Amino acid sequence: MVEILEIIDVLEDTIEKGLNIPLASKCMLDKDELLELIQEIRLKLPDDLKQAKWVKDERQRILMEAQKEANDIIKSTEDKIISMINENEITKRAREKAEEIITSANKRSKEIRLGTRQYADDILTDMEEIMEKTMQTLRNNRIAMYEKSNQKTDAENQQEFNIE
Repeated sequence: MVEILEIIDVLEDTIEKGLNIPLASKCMLDKDELLELIQEIRLKLPDDLKQAKWVKDERQRILMEAQKEANDIIKSTEDKIISMINENEITKRAREKAEEIITSANKRSKEIRLGTRQYADDILTDMEEIMEKTMQTLRNNRIAMYEKSNQKTDAENQQEFNIE
């Protein structure tokens, strides 16, 4: 492309250097020299067009690569955001599950504590009943022993009275 521009500059210089015809806005130019410059432009033009097409294609390829890279970055960022959201959701669910487990454990602990108290109370009540029965049996045995002892004493006393 640079060579064509140089040839066009030479063409302009050639036209400027042409002989002016007085009283007319015309000039005389070397026909062969001008045709030779035009021919040179034609010969150089395909190379420059090929180079311009290559530059255009390369520019398009670079733009497509940049667009693909930008899309990849966007996709990666979206995936990362989704992952962070999912991690946040997982963390939220884990906290909820932990709270459920803790609440359930506290409830179960309270039930066990109340059950243990009830069990201990039942055992103590049974022991109290057993001890009351034992105490009653001891009282009865004491009374029976006292009555037996009194009967022996009465019998001995009667025997003493009968002997005399």
